[in-house]
Amino acid sequence: MEHNHDGILERVRRDLPTDELLSDLSDLFKIFGDTTRCKILFALFESEMCVCAIAELLGMTQSAISHQLRILKDADLVGKRRDGKTIYYFLSDDHVRTIIAQGFEHLIEDDPEKEERT
Repeated sequence: MEHNHDGILERVRRDLPTDELLSDLSDLFKIFGDTTRCKILFALFESEMCVCAIAELLGMTQSAISHQLRILKDADLVGKRRDGKTIYYFLSDDHVRTIIAQGFEHLIEDDPEKEERT
């Protein structure tokens, strides 16, 4: 039996993003592929923080945290504000909050053991 997929293929081709947009999306998700960056984003999900507070929280050097924050800033995932000599970092917008929250929710759904560890 032969299937006719012409209608589906036409609709999907019409709605499929460009290769450039899909590449940008892939690059965005690669940024989430680093545990340290995920920890930073999760910390900023709770509160804006300065580099020294994030470094203390994660037990890392300020230099290492600054490097990761630069990557997150370049990807527009975090923003910063200056208060005197201190720079505070925060999640750039609600889209970033949604990505983190939904990703985490996906991980723990239907798994009571994972939910207990949160």
